[in-house]
Amino acid sequence: MNDKRVRALLPIVLAIAGGILIFNLIAFAFGEAPASALRLAFEGTWGTPYGLGQVLFKATPLLFTGLAFEVALRAGLFNIGAEGQLALASLVGGLVASKLPASLPMPIALPIVLATAAAVGALVAFIPAILRARRGVHEIITAIMVNRIVDAILPWTFTTVLGSNLLRTADIAPGAALPRLDRVVPSFAGSAASFAFPLAVVTVFVAMALLERSRIGREIRWVGFRPEACRAEGIDVERRLLLAMLLSGAIAALAVSSTALGYKGYYELGLGAGAGWSGIAVAMLGRGKAIGIVLASIFLGTLEQAGLAVNARVPKEAMDVLEATLIVLVAVASRVASKGARAATNEGPEPEPPRNTPASEEARS
Repeated sequence: MNDKRVRALLPIVLAIAGGILIFNLIAFAFGEAPASALRLAFEGTWGTPYGLGQVLFKATPLLFTGLAFEVALRAGLFNIGAEGQLALASLVGGLVASKLPASLPMPIALPIVLATAAAVGALVAFIPAILRARRGVHEIITAIMVNRIVDAILPWTFTTVLGSNLLRTADIAPGAALPRLDRVVPSFAGSAASFAFPLAVVTVFVAMALLERSRIGREIRWVGFRPEACRAEGIDVERRLLLAMLLSGAIAALAVSSTALGYKGYYELGLGAGAGWSGIAVAMLGRGKAIGIVLASIFLGTLEQAGLAVNARVPKEAMDVLEATLIVLVAVASRVASKGARAATNEGPEPEPPRNTPASEEARS
């Protein structure tokens, strides 16, 4: 049991220790004292209530995009299209939110906007999903192409369709705005943290629980392990692949709750950019656990805010280098840990789904 705990903690410990070491090396490379840079980073993040609020704000979109990547990964899919899914969903969600009547209450306005954004995110994900499920075209290739198409659609929509030289939507209706967390935690005053953060945390735990305990969630996971065995047992593999990708796109789109609805009060070009790519790192660091995704999002949110805190002395782009290096470290540590676990227990490959899976699952439920 102790060996299992050590192997489980190895990637986390390596990420933290490696992050501190690499941060020190980066600071030294730019002529700064590592201790001084670390102190600035701490003061700008966890050292003050404002910094902590900013960490939660930075972590919120990553919670959604990290969960989105994890959902697709359960089915053996790599949804690297979250960037485009979130961008187009934010534009449409912002437009819908700006057209709602000002008198519409939040319990009605907010679900309308979030449902619209989720539908658009799923629609963007539908293209790589259907091509993978029906034609076997790898979703990485098609998702990259769709991302580029969305990159072209957004500025064209602003300038040509909406006639907005400011490249932003109108302000959203009051009922569609998520309140800031400083309403319940006054010390967060001035930070951009909003109720999108608890919404994201609840979404992560609920979605992961459904993936683990529901029949559809288990079938999605089995399809990711052994699609041919699932097909032989009567599971509609194509439908499960399609469902996983659509859910992934819809979840990624919900990050609009933090950016446009909880922060700016409108959508502008580039708002939320980068969250889709960072979500991949969150899913890798989270190791398939809800609490892991939450902690990984907060960790990467801390790095992003730390980059802003030390920007006067160390370029913010250095945090991107740090984040990429950490992904490699965690990937290597995870591989070593999994090999050690198999060597210790003589485990073989992942088991195939049990015979008569649908019937047995219904009997259990």
